[in-house]
Amino acid sequence: MPSKLPKRMVRRHPERGHYDPETIHAIVDEAYVCQIAAVRDDLPVVIPTLHARINDTLYLHGAVAAGIFKDLGKPVPVAVSITLLDGLVLARSLYNHSANYRSVVAYGLAREVTDVEEKLAALKAFSDRVAEGRWEDARTPNPVELKRTRVFAIPLEHASAKIRSGPPSDDAEDLDRTTWAGVIPLSVTRGRPEQDPVQDPGIAIPSYLLKEGT
Repeated sequence: MPSKLPKRMVRRHPERGHYDPETIHAIVDEAYVCQIAAVRDDLPVVIPTLHARINDTLYLHGAVAAGIFKDLGKPVPVAVSITLLDGLVLARSLYNHSANYRSVVAYGLAREVTDVEEKLAALKAFSDRVAEGRWEDARTPNPVELKRTRVFAIPLEHASAKIRSGPPSDDAEDLDRTTWAGVIPLSVTRGRPEQDPVQDPGIAIPSYLLKEGT
């Protein structure tokens, strides 16, 4: 790994740092959106995008004309950030307000995927991430669409997770205040699928879209 990449160790609240692949992969797999940062013309650029993971590799995909993919193709060091916000932590003092979260930050060199088999496997991983079973149901990319789509791979070997959970951490002198303190839970949930209005209403919602957690 290039020496210019930042160290993966969590410095602020190091007790919240996690470096095992199982924790990192679980956060990556639960999140739908990541933020990818690169440098373009000496200026930082951050773009939100969908992602998918296969083993210890994070995959990104998008249009050939996308500016961020032109940046990644140089190649240059990139940073990827993923955050799951689990709750708002309200303390007795404003200073100690916080959030419960699970996050991953990864650094690495992006590699463009040119092998057709790996590219198709990555695109299938994107499809399965949205709804497992969709790849077998919908039309798969044709050669023209594959040519218009770029896929990049970023290794997760230089990644770390940071997690905060639990109640507020108030100072001892504030514990007797009558101010309410606690956690407001937050979560992302999937609702019932809403049909395309131009589609035949007689087409049933596929069973794989009604499975819990898909």
